[in-house]
Amino acid sequence: MQRRLILQGLISGGALGLAGCASLGGTSAGKAKVLVVGGGYGGATVSKYIRLLSDHSIDVMMVEPNTSFVSCPVSNLVIGGQKTMADITNPYTGLSSRHGVRVVHDSVTAVDTAKKTATLAGGSTVSYDKLVLAPGIDFMWDQIQGLREAHTAGQILHAWKAGPETMALRRQLEAMRDGGTYAIVIPEAPYRCPPGPYERASVIAAYFKKAKPKSKVLILDGNPDVTSKGPLFKKAWQDLYGGMVEYRPQHKAVAVNAKTNTVEFEVQGDVKADVLNVLPVMRAGALAVQTGLANANNRWCHVNFLNFESTAAKDVHVIGDAIQVAQGMPKSGHMANSHAKVTAAAIVAELQGIEINPHPMVTNVCMSYVDDAHVIHVASVHEFVPTQKTFRTIGGSGGVSDVRSDLEGRYAEAWAKNIWADTLM
Repeated sequence: MQRRLILQGLISGGALGLAGCASLGGTSAGKAKVLVVGGGYGGATVSKYIRLLSDHSIDVMMVEPNTSFVSCPVSNLVIGGQKTMADITNPYTGLSSRHGVRVVHDSVTAVDTAKKTATLAGGSTVSYDKLVLAPGIDFMWDQIQGLREAHTAGQILHAWKAGPETMALRRQLEAMRDGGTYAIVIPEAPYRCPPGPYERASVIAAYFKKAKPKSKVLILDGNPDVTSKGPLFKKAWQDLYGGMVEYRPQHKAVAVNAKTNTVEFEVQGDVKADVLNVLPVMRAGALAVQTGLANANNRWCHVNFLNFESTAAKDVHVIGDAIQVAQGMPKSGHMANSHAKVTAAAIVAELQGIEINPHPMVTNVCMSYVDDAHVIHVASVHEFVPTQKTFRTIGGSGGVSDVRSDLEGRYAEAWAKNIWADTLM
């Protein structure tokens, strides 16, 4: 009962409200300018909340190349045929019309952290007092030989950034023969959680069960075991799909052969599939790497968790999937939303000369479909521990589902609607 109440709170607004912060209205920040790069769960949320918490006194420009927000969470249901792209697409107009965020559909090509300027692809230069990078993830193509070329040709897709590739993978599945094999290849952690590889395998199996019952789903995982909600996923595969889903751990991909649609592994033998869905090894978005902010093995960005300021540059904050996360902190959309609120409150406090909240908290819930209607979840609450200068999971907070259920399916629908509204409206 207690876990259900926590989950209901996370979904209905407890985790989608301000994470450990109060209104910071008061002292005017004058003409302070914040530039936000990226309009995903982190970037859109931080843009909105800086405006809200400053009583709209701080100027916020958000640079995002895409004209609409397309959600990676829930996008697996488009691949499985349970939803459409329209169901996971929302406009950015609420940020501008309701909150006065200047939304610029462009991309940032360079940042000068000393001069506090950014150069846009369109040629203009933007100055800032605070910069927030929410660049998401990018791919380390050279870790799997031949993958870049196969991906560019449209043959072997990842569909890990929701958009046109989501539908392209769906079309590959629709064209696949009944009796064929779909194989998803998962890199070693850490990687961006949503869309979620085990959820994707599950909802594709649900599609096959109805439309291509002789077909097979093969999960080739670079990790020693399922990295999230393992027992629940495995039980669902056994109960719902009768041998249709096969899970193979410790399969680290090293190459693909586009001519034969084959993936090669470090130790195990090659695997051929009708549809190959290979997830590349991931790192922070390209801009974070180019600007030298990816100072964790040139892959992720170290931050001061009190305000998410980069350890490599003053007045530059990095949030979302691009950071080197604290222990137990997933690279999820919900967590990016939480990062954004802590960061927004800290930025407003710094620009207005107010003390930063010394004890921020963040929350997370990841909900995964195992078929068209049944969902499982994992949830957690994390607190900043000043003596350790990091976030720690609060013991007993959240937890995982006892069983899959259609009730949690309804919770998942509500979660998506609420977090989209919290982020964009």
